[in-house]
Amino acid sequence: MKKKVTMKDVAKELGVSTVTVSKALANKEGVSDSVREMIKQKANEMGYHCNQYGNVSNVGVNNIVGILVAEQFMHDSAFYSKMSQTIVKDLMALNYFAILEIITEEAEEGGKLPNVILNNKVDGIIILGQMNKAYIERIDASKKPYILLDFNDDHFNVDTIVSDNFYGAYELTSYLISLGHKEIGFVGTINATTSIMDRYIGYYKAIIQNRLEFREEWVIRDRDSKGNIGEIYLPHEMPTAFVCNCDETAYRLILLLKKYGYRVPEDISVVGYDNYIYATMSNPTITTVEVNVEAMSEAAVNSIINRMKNPSGECGRQIISGRMVIRDSAAAPST
Repeated sequence: MKKKVTMKDVAKELGVSTVTVSKALANKEGVSDSVREMIKQKANEMGYHCNQYGNVSNVGVNNIVGILVAEQFMHDSAFYSKMSQTIVKDLMALNYFAILEIITEEAEEGGKLPNVILNNKVDGIIILGQMNKAYIERIDASKKPYILLDFNDDHFNVDTIVSDNFYGAYELTSYLISLGHKEIGFVGTINATTSIMDRYIGYYKAIIQNRLEFREEWVIRDRDSKGNIGEIYLPHEMPTAFVCNCDETAYRLILLLKKYGYRVPEDISVVGYDNYIYATMSNPTITTVEVNVEAMSEAAVNSIINRMKNPSGECGRQIISGRMVIRDSAAAPST
């Protein structure tokens, strides 16, 4: 049986990139008329075919990865922007390419498949950040290879790459305890994402391991179940420190504490998680855990490429360690 000709074959024959071939065959901008005509002629000679709409057909999709991010995570989130940019860079270094698609809340709730799948634009998918189970089931049913990044869902037998959220929060809480804090709260809606859940469990382990008092009123919501950040309501009786599920929440909590006359860290210490822009724009700057974005991106890129090459291979979970960054928002409790 004769092997089907792909974009990669055409690109190799002409000494140009696969992206250039893709743009030329799809009549997109970024390719000169002469190069476009040369590519189309060579593709025709080699027996490469495009579909009737002028888009690259299924057999022409090569080395292209879709990155799907829920819209809620791209609102003022330097963390997810940095993660997606790093993935694109790492893919390009290996001669792969990326298409980033933002999934709206309406599309996720309505089960509308991403355009990159509907239009058969990609060979594999990286789902970056939490999405609901029903939506992932739709992606799973498309039979496109995919992986989960920065969250996990045991319902799906796929490769997963996550930060060591459990140990990071455990380390932060232990640090507060080492400063002398015995009354420590947690700020984060526990069931909103698996990352927040894991960070809460890390906090909780440090509390019970050190035989400190655990009080449910010190576990405070910061967002709704869909991840939309909302108001923080302080408890009637305050702890001396808070572990926050992310730096943005820590930043907002510090502003709220100041509004009510508390000094940070003299009266109440606050720590965050992620180490992005809110950690350094805060006054005081926030003690936090830095997520190793570079290592997570590298693991995700290697994982999706392996999955595209070997769809039936054994799946696994990779946990990427971060590091604690000590700044000014935590201190020994006042006596």
